[in-house]
Amino acid sequence: MAIKPRYNADPLPASHQAASRFIALIVSDKLLYALARPLLFAMDPESAHNLTLPCLRRAAQWGLVHVQQPAPDPRQLMGLTFPNPVGLAAGLDKDGAYIDGLASLGFGFIEVGTVTPRPQPGNPMPRMFRLPQARAIINRMGFNNGGVDAFVANVRASQFHQNKQGILGLNIGKNAGTPIERAVDDYLICLQKVYPFASYVAVNISSPNTKNLRQLQGASELGALLSALKDAQLRLADRHKRYVPIALKIAPDIDAEQIKVIAETLLHCQPDAVIATNTTIRRESVSQLKHAGEAGGLSGSPLLEPSNTVIRGLKKEIGDALPIIGVGGILSGEDAKSKVAAGASLVQLYTGLIYRGPALIRECAAVLRIPDDHRA
Repeated sequence: MAIKPRYNADPLPASHQAASRFIALIVSDKLLYALARPLLFAMDPESAHNLTLPCLRRAAQWGLVHVQQPAPDPRQLMGLTFPNPVGLAAGLDKDGAYIDGLASLGFGFIEVGTVTPRPQPGNPMPRMFRLPQARAIINRMGFNNGGVDAFVANVRASQFHQNKQGILGLNIGKNAGTPIERAVDDYLICLQKVYPFASYVAVNISSPNTKNLRQLQGASELGALLSALKDAQLRLADRHKRYVPIALKIAPDIDAEQIKVIAETLLHCQPDAVIATNTTIRRESVSQLKHAGEAGGLSGSPLLEPSNTVIRGLKKEIGDALPIIGVGGILSGEDAKSKVAAGASLVQLYTGLIYRGPALIRECAAVLRIPDDHRA
């Protein structure tokens, strides 16, 4: 039975239609977002998320989103041309249901997921918590998604995919109920199904919210996973007559020795890029704040330096052999610049978008822009 993509949703109720017009206004104007944020922050974080994304999608469908796009600043990475170096990190759109709305905001690339082979509800609610004093979020969502078949249906239904409008990363993971010893099977299932529709595939082995997942960062486990994925990638490239790069997403909660082990495995197995980093389980910087004791991954401003430390360590070990995509704690253009200074070639946003709004995309793109007279 064909899976109905979420893009073909029934018409929004009148209240949501009004909200769609409101969302269109606030994403189009920096001041309006600053004024609207208290209203959104008065809602439960997941409720605000579940309201905003459908309304953004509908506003984009109606042609109501008029965001000033960053100036073209193409970057070559993984054999792909990115229109600008500022992307959306995975996690905001786990089902790939809101790609067209997100594409209207000016990102140089969009990453959606994490998707798993089978649908799963994720962890019990509440599972997302704001820490406004630290400009941070704690989440323990747990890869809640509708499964890879529904995910692919959503991607295929998007105008972004159909019209080949830009770079789309599809982020894959394992089901919570799959034993860690069989994790490779889940990644291979997802890789095979998303491969024809991805600009690149991101492999998430670093979420703290799926039990034992980070064990896959160990030398033997990581080597086995990457070798299996690489073999499958080459077979799929031959079948589809198109090579789709693979990027590995790692955690920030690793020391120098672990960075070295991961780097050695990366150099041996040769994925096409590494994404550094996911959220952190550390709480030192927010320990006195409300919700600091909640389980889950911490993102936002406190993650900036831990993720930069991992990027610097990776860059030291791998040099220019593999590109690094930097993510974690970007709340300003200068934060994005610090990622590039640490060794990243591209950056991704998530929590900063919640706190700063779409103006952050343009700000980061402007700071990272290569002047025309400096291009090779």
